[in-house]
Amino acid sequence: MALVPLLDLRSTSNDVVIPHAPANVEAEQALLGALLYDNAAFERIGDYLKAQHFFEPFHQRLFASVENQIRKGQLAEPILLAEQFSRDVGFEELGGIRYLADLVDRAPPAANAPDYARVIYDLALRRDLIRIGGDISTLAAQGDADVSARDQIEQAEQKLFTLAETGGATQGFVSFADALHGAVAMAAEAHSRDGGLAGLSTGLIDLDQKIGGMHPSDLVILAARPSMGKTALACNIAFDVARNYAWEPQPDGSKKTVRGGVVAFFSVEMSAEQLAMRLLAEVSGVSGDRLRKGEITASEFGRVRDAALEIQESPLYIDATGGITIAKLAARARRLKRMIGLDLIIVDYLQLVTGGDGKSDNRVQEVSMITQGLKSLAKELSVPVMALSQLSRQVENREDKKPQLSDLRESGSIEQDADMVMFVYRESYYLSRLEPREGTEEHFKWQESMDQVRGLAEIIIGKQRHGPIGNVKLSFNEDITKFGNLARDHHASYDPH
Repeated sequence: MALVPLLDLRSTSNDVVIPHAPANVEAEQALLGALLYDNAAFERIGDYLKAQHFFEPFHQRLFASVENQIRKGQLAEPILLAEQFSRDVGFEELGGIRYLADLVDRAPPAANAPDYARVIYDLALRRDLIRIGGDISTLAAQGDADVSARDQIEQAEQKLFTLAETGGATQGFVSFADALHGAVAMAAEAHSRDGGLAGLSTGLIDLDQKIGGMHPSDLVILAARPSMGKTALACNIAFDVARNYAWEPQPDGSKKTVRGGVVAFFSVEMSAEQLAMRLLAEVSGVSGDRLRKGEITASEFGRVRDAALEIQESPLYIDATGGITIAKLAARARRLKRMIGLDLIIVDYLQLVTGGDGKSDNRVQEVSMITQGLKSLAKELSVPVMALSQLSRQVENREDKKPQLSDLRESGSIEQDADMVMFVYRESYYLSRLEPREGTEEHFKWQESMDQVRGLAEIIIGKQRHGPIGNVKLSFNEDITKFGNLARDHHASYDPH
């Protein structure tokens, strides 16, 4: 019995009819028939194929129903499915249960299912490419005065990136079942990792325990007054993530990060060479100050050379463009993810990024646009974004110098858009500037206090959507600007209060 012919074939993802849209309805029928005949064939096709990739609207609904039944561990066969589609007009137009029976009768071997799935997926991408190309052409021809050519390029690149990453031109709604599946997968991955981290490790044990690592799609703000070490901490985290990078190949040829990650470091203030010098000092253990001045011995130079050989393959990519716009930053991050991969973005620092349109005279509004852009980028690329931020001078006017949320410059938008806000605080920095005259009783007391806090730092978590706020104590080596894990039994008498 021949299959009932399909009429009025169209793409429904955008309600736009594409003339001569590339599609293969026979391949869709063959795949659906194989799945209905043998549910085990579903395991042979990759997770990349979604219902939206089918051309015929009823096939989209049928595949979604088959997938749902199989994932629940239930049988997906014509009689049960026919009951589900009893009120479906498209199902009745195609012939009802007779159509499903024909699909099963003409089903190809289950071994061929992956080939049909790839054909369906490839043609769906082509249709979306045609649609995106049409949108680009129409927008460029119209010449909208409110949208510059550069903005159009940015929008086009974003659409193409989304298509390449997700297999669809837009994300649209996600069913609760799919969201739940993703949440369970994240929990399972965290359970299987050493230390049970749900996110990306910072390399600092106590900090990881407090925040659970850095989570994909999160915007993390790391703020401090100048010279507190926020850039040093960001460098430490970036390098630890890059140095521990490990991946495993996936069936579709892509790489899945299993440990550490690829890092994009946007250094708006420091050059790439200055950042590299910091990392060399950290790994070699040679003072960064002496490295810059060339005051090192032959053996220390040997350590520096060995350190350079050890770390040169780390996937840490530095962009030192001064005054970079949020649009350029996003475009370069997308490109890096497409070409190499990307697991963490660090921006040093927030107040030096520009909105780029040149229209805003209000700095608070511009910073708001930048933080919203960074949060959107984190969600789009599904990576954590850590943005460093300056604190206002009002910290210096208080007796208690510990920073708080209200100290953030242009604080409203930063505090609102961030998933986590962390402050770096070193009491020794302030105490060292209050040194009394030597030989006095005050100096002895001061020296005693300095001995207690020297080499110590505190990370104050002022906001965290995923967990509690609080303080984390770390060690800090000023010579090589390195933060480290504080030994549990060391500095037991340290009390910042």
